[in-house]
Amino acid sequence: MTSPFKGQGPMPGLPTPPTGWPIGSYTTYAEAQRAVDHLADNQFPVAEVTIVGVDLMLVERVLRRLTWGRVLSQGAASGAWFGLFVGVLLSLFATQAGAGIIPILVGLATGAVFGTVFAAAGYAATRGRRDFASSSQLVAGRYDVLCQPRHAEQARDMLAKLAMGPGPTPA
Repeated sequence: MTSPFKGQGPMPGLPTPPTGWPIGSYTTYAEAQRAVDHLADNQFPVAEVTIVGVDLMLVERVLRRLTWGRVLSQGAASGAWFGLFVGVLLSLFATQAGAGIIPILVGLATGAVFGTVFAAAGYAATRGRRDFASSSQLVAGRYDVLCQPRHAEQARDMLAKLAMGPGPTPA
């Protein structure tokens, strides 16, 4: 059976696996970035280099416990900020002197009320299944630096010099 897509090549915008030969492997992204920066500083054609995160993990760090008081106060605060923004925009169109403060105050109060209501509804919908706030991050177990074959050996040599550190300074 043949595929109707055979011979079309990679479709633009779709994810494609990285290509190239490994020229370095690092435990942190900062180290891999430093290696590529070293290549760039030494006029290496870095457009042929790719940093690949291997062994991906989704890390969710728990920040704090959620309570009704915290949820409602955060909802009111975020709603008030949005209401303030809308109120300031509307006050720009006020035609009477001194009337510009009224849309700001109404927007602030309305935003706080709606923010509180929506936060309460959202928190109540979880029914206690998620009583904490967290932050998620995608991290890798290691970061490999790949290079296209025609320049891979040169890149390995340059990164080996970086790993050895600065050489002795001539006297």
